[in-house]
Amino acid sequence: MFFRNLTLFRFSPAVGTDLARLEEVLADHRLRPCGPLEMATRGFVPPTAGTEDAPLTRSLKHCTLLALGSEDKLLPAQVVNTELQRKVRAVAEQHGRRVGGRERKRIKDEVLTELLPRAFVRNSRLAAYVDRQHGWVVLDTASRKAAEDALTELRQALGSFPAVPLAPANSPRLLMTDWLGSGKLPAGLQLGDECELRDPASNTGAIVRCRRQDLEADEVKEHLRTGKQVFLLGLVFNERIGFVLGEDLVIRKLKFLDVVTEELGDSQGDAAAELDAGFALMSLELAQLLAKLDECFGLPRPTDA
Repeated sequence: MFFRNLTLFRFSPAVGTDLARLEEVLADHRLRPCGPLEMATRGFVPPTAGTEDAPLTRSLKHCTLLALGSEDKLLPAQVVNTELQRKVRAVAEQHGRRVGGRERKRIKDEVLTELLPRAFVRNSRLAAYVDRQHGWVVLDTASRKAAEDALTELRQALGSFPAVPLAPANSPRLLMTDWLGSGKLPAGLQLGDECELRDPASNTGAIVRCRRQDLEADEVKEHLRTGKQVFLLGLVFNERIGFVLGEDLVIRKLKFLDVVTEELGDSQGDAAAELDAGFALMSLELAQLLAKLDECFGLPRPTDA
């Protein structure tokens, strides 16, 4: 149940009232299978995998869990090009002439029409939840494009959903560089064992990646003294959550430590009960983490205006 990456957006208090009808509006945007001539389809699926007829959302207090599903046809370009070349050669030999660009395009369309119905289909899902009380959209992905695509589907379902990317008042890169250099972090945060340092003056400058490394070691600080800055920093929050924070404020390698997972115990309930228990624990822990990030970087919630 626990998310592994977090891409974050914020929305105003007024938007939260629209989200109360998510289950109703998502019903008309449920994932459907790819048609014979379709490359992909997108739509919402139940948060619990393998329960296609279950509700599309799970709500606990002010948080609502949902999942965007996708079906994509796997049709490698090499397969298409090989068949296209074969057909182009056949036409050229049959008519004794060169195949022009317009005719080549028509032949390629014919190849796609023939191959698509036989292509394999890959299924995927992207989980997310909305926190109506605090105005967060939390998506389980480190890909900005995947997150934006999911938000687009949500906007289409709701008609409008003005969630916006984070706009930090304080530079994450400069703050994290100061944390690593001084060793003085805000209360509740400790250094992890991973970082990425770069020369900010050049796109072709040196990049230093440290893993399983004591970040307080002199060799790490020496890179900071030469002008490198922190682009990724491993952190631990309240000795309960480990993660790698990027200068884009995307959270990667999110891991709930044993002290958290042990609180779930050995659940003997059904899948829905286990999902609810995991979601309740995760959303509670992440609410505290996101509040800390807001405190550190200044992540204002949009106003209704």
